[in-house]
Amino acid sequence: MTWLTAFLERPPMSWWDIADILVVSFLIYEALKLIRGTRAVQMALGGGIVVGLFYLSRWIHLETVNFLIRNLVGAFVVAIIVLFQADIRRALAHLGRAPFFRYFAKPESAAESIEEIVVAAGMLAKGRIGAIVAIERQIGLGSYIEGGIRLDAVLTYDLLLSIFQPSSPLHDGAVIVRDDRVAAAACFLPLTVNPKLSKGLGSRHRAAIGLTEENDAVAIVVSEESGGLSLVVDGQLERGLDVDGLRTRLRALILQRRGQPPVTSAASERASGGGRWGWGPTAK
Repeated sequence: MTWLTAFLERPPMSWWDIADILVVSFLIYEALKLIRGTRAVQMALGGGIVVGLFYLSRWIHLETVNFLIRNLVGAFVVAIIVLFQADIRRALAHLGRAPFFRYFAKPESAAESIEEIVVAAGMLAKGRIGAIVAIERQIGLGSYIEGGIRLDAVLTYDLLLSIFQPSSPLHDGAVIVRDDRVAAAACFLPLTVNPKLSKGLGSRHRAAIGLTEENDAVAIVVSEESGGLSLVVDGQLERGLDVDGLRTRLRALILQRRGQPPVTSAASERASGGGRWGWGPTAK
């Protein structure tokens, strides 16, 4: 009973102790989420067995076993780094995408993402391929992401073009962009019930209006009938945009500042082969 008495006589916990425990618990929870479903799970179980064996050897005085474990710990650490370098990179990247670090993201990253979307929208409009892309801002779109096909892929114009091809199983629905990544595809959005809208608007335009009426998202719509580009924000539809006009509006809405110098992106370079784009203003 000596250890129980010593435990009960510990000094009272302060708020800093509680905060310390909560932070450690959160880190352990996030680590378990990252390794779930990967080969690191078996490695974690093996590490737990080694730790348990270490304390067991100290308790029952297995000196040789304890000596071996103590001297092999350094080699185990190096082996883990070598074997699981891809998982470690993925974990650090996941940490860097945490909401806290969004405030430190470089504007160039958002500008590059805008350029990818603009290039994709221009090429889809030229081919008269219908599409709708919703960009998440302050209000989350998690409920719509859960209803679609989760991707969590790097945002590129190639990916957007592949998704909206008529032969693709993901083309029917919207793409949602979150934190410079394609969060999900084939997402179904709520249709607006505004009776004042023109009867000529299709389901894509009505879905974009319905989404932006409920939150602060920005939606880009490509008309399948005319190939026209439209932008929807706060339930207001802006039709007849060309590629340059779409870029200007997106930069003003997403970057929250005007007059920023244009960005020469990898998207425009890949799409044009190093020259100027091959399309002009799209039809209304």
